[in-house]
Amino acid sequence: MKIALGIDTGGTYTDAVLLDQASGTLIAATKALTTHRDLALGIEAAIDQVFAPAARLNGQGHRRVAPPDVSLVGLSTTLATNAIVEGHGGAVCLILIGYDRQLIRERAFEEALVTDDVVYLEGGHTIDGREHAPLDEAAAHDAILARQGDVAAFAISGYFGVRNPAHELRVKALVETLTRDETGLSLPVTCGHELTTKLNAIRRATTVALNARLIPTLRNLILTVRQRLDRVGIVAPLMVVKGDGSLVRSAWAVRRPIETILSGPAASVVGAAYVAEQKDVWIVDVGGTTTDIAVLRDGVPRLNAQGAQVGRWRTMVEAADVHTVGLGGDSQVWVGNGAELNDHSPTSGGNGAGPQGPQPLSVGPRRVLPLCRLSEIHSALGDELRRQRHVKKRPLLPLVGQFLVARRPPGGTLAAGDRELVKRLQDGPVALIALAQDPVYQTFLQGRINRLVETQLVMLAGFTPTDALHALGRFQTWDAETARLGAELLAAQLDLSPKAFCEAVVASVSHRIATELVTKIVNDEIGPVDWATQPVAAGLLSRALNLVPGTDLSCRLTLRQPVVAVGAPVTAYVPAAAERLNTELILPHHAGVANAIGAVVGSVVQRALVLIRPIDFGAFYRLHLPGNLGINGAVKDFDTLEACIAYAENAIPPRLRALAEEAGAHQVEVQVTHDERTAPVGDKIDEEIFLEARLTFTAAGRPATAVDDLQRAALQGKGETNVS
Repeated sequence: MKIALGIDTGGTYTDAVLLDQASGTLIAATKALTTHRDLALGIEAAIDQVFAPAARLNGQGHRRVAPPDVSLVGLSTTLATNAIVEGHGGAVCLILIGYDRQLIRERAFEEALVTDDVVYLEGGHTIDGREHAPLDEAAAHDAILARQGDVAAFAISGYFGVRNPAHELRVKALVETLTRDETGLSLPVTCGHELTTKLNAIRRATTVALNARLIPTLRNLILTVRQRLDRVGIVAPLMVVKGDGSLVRSAWAVRRPIETILSGPAASVVGAAYVAEQKDVWIVDVGGTTTDIAVLRDGVPRLNAQGAQVGRWRTMVEAADVHTVGLGGDSQVWVGNGAELNDHSPTSGGNGAGPQGPQPLSVGPRRVLPLCRLSEIHSALGDELRRQRHVKKRPLLPLVGQFLVARRPPGGTLAAGDRELVKRLQDGPVALIALAQDPVYQTFLQGRINRLVETQLVMLAGFTPTDALHALGRFQTWDAETARLGAELLAAQLDLSPKAFCEAVVASVSHRIATELVTKIVNDEIGPVDWATQPVAAGLLSRALNLVPGTDLSCRLTLRQPVVAVGAPVTAYVPAAAERLNTELILPHHAGVANAIGAVVGSVVQRALVLIRPIDFGAFYRLHLPGNLGINGAVKDFDTLEACIAYAENAIPPRLRALAEEAGAHQVEVQVTHDERTAPVGDKIDEEIFLEARLTFTAAGRPATAVDDLQRAALQGKGETNVS
């Protein structure tokens, strides 16, 4: 019996599942709270819980599964995404070869370079792969030695390095030689051509610098998880989900952590497709922090052609094309415009910005701790909410039902006032009303709280959709009485009953999901839309979603593909959204742990792009080969196009297959697609000139399990090295 352990770290929960790989049967599932200060703690808790009898699913005839039975572990992690957004990671030196320093300054590109420690070297290549200038190896040598002990990793990007990585590879060899310690290990070093084959020198530099900065952070998480697996007796390979939904061995992920950004949304798409057994659908994943929307075509997630966007960084990483909005079970519910403490104005459906027009109630995008969950930790919360029933002063009303909670002790770099506030919170949550009435804190309270929240020293607690479901009796995980008290406080400001208020919150989430689905599709098929500044479009959408009944004009929208909803509890929000869009809704079994399932059911995929371009007016053809496949000479010239193609089709597959096996694949198959581009010659319709040809090689295989690794080792011991 081959058992896979899937783990997904989300914004609120860390899910774990046990899956019988032979039958595809889910054996056990569990949820543990995600520990943002140290993701490994939540992962460890989920691993422990999934083997407990309580995690077993009813009706399963399997014998009890023990840790040694696991033959594969898959991890979907938010670590890389969170680290980029929050600016965490190791100190990095970025070495740019052949870049124009003056041009970068004039165009204000410095911020895109991620780090302030940038070294400019002479060298680089032209677009056709010829050397533009000799590499200044002496300057590279001095720069590397000068940073010994000051940086955790090096990043290297050469101008047109994807067309010829020779200079990048020479500088990389220098780093590996000069930084090698007494154990023979050198500092991590990443080259731009290893991560992408696309042109865009600045974004390539951004991507490689972010990758280098993430290496120490992801390495520490992987080591911690590996140690925990070893302690409980799991010796299976550890795989990590990439942003495109495919899997790679943990050792590979540590070298290329940038590829794991948007790992969670990608696992969601793959897992949703698996549990729903669908190939052409829209996926809606409602989590605690965000709602992620993606499309599946022929069973494969559509990739973002522009590269993954994370925070303010646009990378060159291939990732699933996911539309993410700040809307989830832990999103803060606002009454009025919420301006008192909300610097993050929502987009559609938010504070007066959506197709419904100005709203007295809005949800998100800020994530807070639900009142029902906070009460489980601090039992006195209910008493404070009862006291707040008597608050009548209008300036204080927007603050009722909101609390400030410490996440970790204050650091030494805080301003005195901020440090005192965080210290005060160590004894328990403090009501915002109390802070607003305290002369010590009331001045600049909004800015202070926002600053402390952004640095993750504190977090806000308040009323959320999760509280609304508890108050309505539709979700029974935490303290429903505290949720009802919170609903009562906010409902009174709108002259609603608590039940009507909670129903309005749930309806608001459903409306927003429908709006965001339409927004994503319109953006893809027509162009960018901004409902707040396009009143005609917003008016038509509101009528199509039946948000403004009683008008003379009505219209109807129909989403042609079904919607697969995953997350917990999607049954509260998505059915109404699907109904408004007149589409089929699929609520698969085990939708609440689809992300964790997606962490183990994906394939290992590696791609290589080969470019062929004419030189000397078509008399010769230049073949640009991927620099990470170990082929001597990344640029080769041939007399004919056919010779170029023949060389590539002979040289690439075995090397790409080996690369896929290194990434953790078993039984690898390689396929190739051709894309030839031509242009007409002047006005001659029948004559065309060859511009370029692109050969895309794709190697795919299932993840190698512990059993596969043992068989491979045995065959290699007999001299049979090619066992894929």
